[in-house]
Amino acid sequence: MTIDTSRGIAGLKGALRYVRAYRDHVFVVKLGGEILKEPSALDGVTAQVSLLHSLGIRLVVVHGGGPQASALSRRLGLEPEMVAGRRVTNDAALEVATMTYAGTLNVALLAALRHHQVQAVGLSGVDAELITARRRPPVTVVDDAGVSRTVDYGHVGDIVRVDPRVLTTLLDARFVPVVASLAGDEQGAVYNVNADTVAESLAIALRAQKLIYLTSVPGVLRDREDPTSLVTFADPDDLAQLMASGALSGGMRPKVEACIRAATGGVERTHIVDGLTPDSLLLEVFTGTGHGTMIVGRKEKATYLGVDLAD
Repeated sequence: MTIDTSRGIAGLKGALRYVRAYRDHVFVVKLGGEILKEPSALDGVTAQVSLLHSLGIRLVVVHGGGPQASALSRRLGLEPEMVAGRRVTNDAALEVATMTYAGTLNVALLAALRHHQVQAVGLSGVDAELITARRRPPVTVVDDAGVSRTVDYGHVGDIVRVDPRVLTTLLDARFVPVVASLAGDEQGAVYNVNADTVAESLAIALRAQKLIYLTSVPGVLRDREDPTSLVTFADPDDLAQLMASGALSGGMRPKVEACIRAATGGVERTHIVDGLTPDSLLLEVFTGTGHGTMIVGRKEKATYLGVDLAD
């Protein structure tokens, strides 16, 4: 039997220009809790991370764990509270978040990466003063029902500054940092910080070439009920219209907002990709068609589309 290898060779040749462009650059990859709770998806994603790492790409992995934290809360008799896609964190919820994010999930992710021969190091924003935060004051938000309300998020932190030295030290030594979404302040308090915001802040501080969110949905959808309404390419103006229309809600809204801030803060390209689909990360990185939504700033959009901003 003759084995046709031409397609595989063609694929390698097609990816070569991307490999050359990305070598020694930083990618920040954020994994959603939906991926962490699905063993086959976690194995597939960590295998792809291993391949990217072997090609000389400097990777920082950030993880959430909302579904797991909610599940543990319920087992303890505590109903989690979410407002506008963000978790309200009282004393008990902070204890659950600390156990879940910096404990069970961080170790599980390290073990999955080790299975694929990736030398990873687990830490949180508390380590080495990586992320300094302050407690969020009560804020007025518009919830998913479109109602404006004042919310006290409890032990939720807003990021004040990032000191990426511990990450650059690990990256220079060819380790993959795996960061849980907790932060601290100068008085020793610990805060729950939205993992999407952590990933965005680290990407900006490291001047990453890419910020990639791996989720359980295809990307940004114009119609949440229609997977075929995928927005494959967008800039902040496009997304502002979608947010105004109410198309973005729940956990997608913080991701889109984080992508906009990163894209206007020096990160060349940001992506929202379905991490449950096999090889989706590689397809998004190494093919022109991609496999999700790419969000860029105005300047990068002009470069990508070959448009003269002076026109």
